[in-house]
Amino acid sequence: MAYPKYDYLYPRVKAALSRERFEHVVRTGEYAVHLAELNNYDQDKAQIGGLIHDYAKERSRADFLAEIDKKNLDPDLKKWDSSIWHGIVGAEFAKDELGIDDEELLNSIRRHTTADIEMTTLDKIVYMSDFLELGRNFSDTDVAREVTDQSLNDGVAWQLQFSVTRLVRNHWAIYPKTIYAYNHWVGGK
Repeated sequence: MAYPKYDYLYPRVKAALSRERFEHVVRTGEYAVHLAELNNYDQDKAQIGGLIHDYAKERSRADFLAEIDKKNLDPDLKKWDSSIWHGIVGAEFAKDELGIDDEELLNSIRRHTTADIEMTTLDKIVYMSDFLELGRNFSDTDVAREVTDQSLNDGVAWQLQFSVTRLVRNHWAIYPKTIYAYNHWVGGK
């Protein structure tokens, strides 16, 4: 499928985001190019995936709830918040407002916050690039980057283990798809 080019998307994404969030998505796109190169994937498409993954991140709660209703998405989504919505529902905004009709790109937006049992190479690249872009600095960042450079699948497992542990430690609810992804990528080994 065709999708808009980076030069077309760049100013539109920039206009939708704060300076800090925009800098994050640009760095995510740059890191996606690095992971695409390591994994023999289309570097242009990976960079676009990184650029658009947080397109809807700063939308209002009302915007997300209206979009869930408008698109007849799973009503269970209403029990969550923008940490989940900006991926799953955000793909709908990217489709309608940016002209993204490539399902692989849309799924990479949907899956970048929750992961999934089945993930394409692009899904994994965007998921890991969002986590590892060079502005990120958390405990064991270098370890996570090294693991991911060696194996994209091992990187996904590493991030899921890190994220689920953090959610549990903070007594935060875990989105069901993330639990299934954890069981598949970490528990299934």
